[in-house]
Amino acid sequence: MKCPICDGSMERKKVPYSIGGLKLGNFEADACSCGEIFFTETSSDAIDKKAKEKGLWGLEKRGKVGYSGNSLIVRIPKKVAEFMNLEKGGDILVRPEGKRRLVIEVE
Repeated sequence: MKCPICDGSMERKKVPYSIGGLKLGNFEADACSCGEIFFTETSSDAIDKKAKEKGLWGLEKRGKVGYSGNSLIVRIPKKVAEFMNLEKGGDILVRPEGKRRLVIEVE
């Protein structure tokens, strides 16, 4: 099988998969030396099942930036807050990773 990206050779092997830094396991995929990975249909179904079991399915949500006094606030969707056990008054660490990514760590 040829890689659809670089036309190189693909190798079938087990590849680790994670969502949001949480490892779901190793799944069968076709991998190319250019770095592209294509999971099989069976593996994709297994990844979806694992993500649902761990409560990770559908966690990515859009939020809003608002104002509170002279500060900007970031609204975290309820489902994400529940998954991370966030509570009002809890401590977090906020840092930029470039101009388009903001990392929020729960302390």
